[in-house]
Amino acid sequence: DEGHPRDIAMRYGFASFSGSHLVGHTRMATESMVSPAHAHPFTAGQDFCLVHNGSLSNPNSVRRRLQRQGIAFETDNDTEAGCRYLEWRMREGDSLEEAIESSFGELDGFFTFLMATDEKMVLVRDAFACKPAVVAETDDYVAVGSEFRALAHLPGVADANVYEPAPRVIYSWSVSEAEAPQATAVAS
Repeated sequence: DEGHPRDIAMRYGFASFSGSHLVGHTRMATESMVSPAHAHPFTAGQDFCLVHNGSLSNPNSVRRRLQRQGIAFETDNDTEAGCRYLEWRMREGDSLEEAIESSFGELDGFFTFLMATDEKMVLVRDAFACKPAVVAETDDYVAVGSEFRALAHLPGVADANVYEPAPRVIYSWSVSEAEAPQATAVAS
């Protein structure tokens, strides 16, 4: 949807929602038009969504490859190409982390991806970490933003473990169990 986040939250009644995790995104369009159809998060499959800060330089070749596999696309957005690629790899048997590792050789460009499934949230940056990201972890929540200012007013953030995620490291947080956050290094 389009509009101020507070207005959108009221329009959809976010305050009445329950659940273990939430992914929201404010988008500055650089690769495709500004419209609700191009808005993030992108979803693919039953329980997978992705928000993306960056630019993929090969979405058309990824799209053509996936279309040959019978995968339909709704937009020309580069984020949708990345989202559908990762979901396709998972349908082929990869874990999300394995799909991400595979994407390093398939998706060209610079990016920070935040993904969610019904079981976890995962964050990864490309090898150059061109696009900003910051994480705040507490015992009660994990929050991710492009800059600390987006997290500065969260409760308990003064005592949070706040850090900039490293390039090509997969950060995964379970939302179904009381597990400590973990980061998994990916070989370069």
